[in-house]
Amino acid sequence: MRHIMYTVFICLCITNCEAQPEPVQFSEAALSAIFINYEGEKENLKSILETYKGKTVLIDIWASWCRDCIVGLPDLKVLQGQYTDVTYLFLSMDKTQESWKNSIKKYGINGEHYFMPSGWDGPFSEFVDLDWVPRYMVIDGESTIKLFRAIKANDSKIKAHLK
Repeated sequence: MRHIMYTVFICLCITNCEAQPEPVQFSEAALSAIFINYEGEKENLKSILETYKGKTVLIDIWASWCRDCIVGLPDLKVLQGQYTDVTYLFLSMDKTQESWKNSIKKYGINGEHYFMPSGWDGPFSEFVDLDWVPRYMVIDGESTIKLFRAIKANDSKIKAHLK
């Protein structure tokens, strides 16, 4: 009887669990996360997003050591050709700024580039629940998160939100 009660309890717990809705706004902690622009200046996410206010932004969280990131670049370049009015914001998880900058040149990655000095452990990574790169997000002109999670540049959800 005790086993039946445990089984029923576990089943109730599992069936009553609801998925948490994905956020539509960045947390204050994420907005205060520090990034380094290509010129070496520090900026927080809030000021970066304000720069692109009024535009749709595709965020690509990537790293040069990430095979999936590099393999996905041709698909990303197709998106850039199809959606020319979108701002492409690349946030690098590279270990050094030197490898980050070298990879931008090596792979001809066009867009706006920032380095994430906090890497996996910062408030931005925590907010987006970063567990894999590449990771894509779509932000509208009012800095609302329209697509919170995609891991392939050719994901149909990305195109749907870029239109």
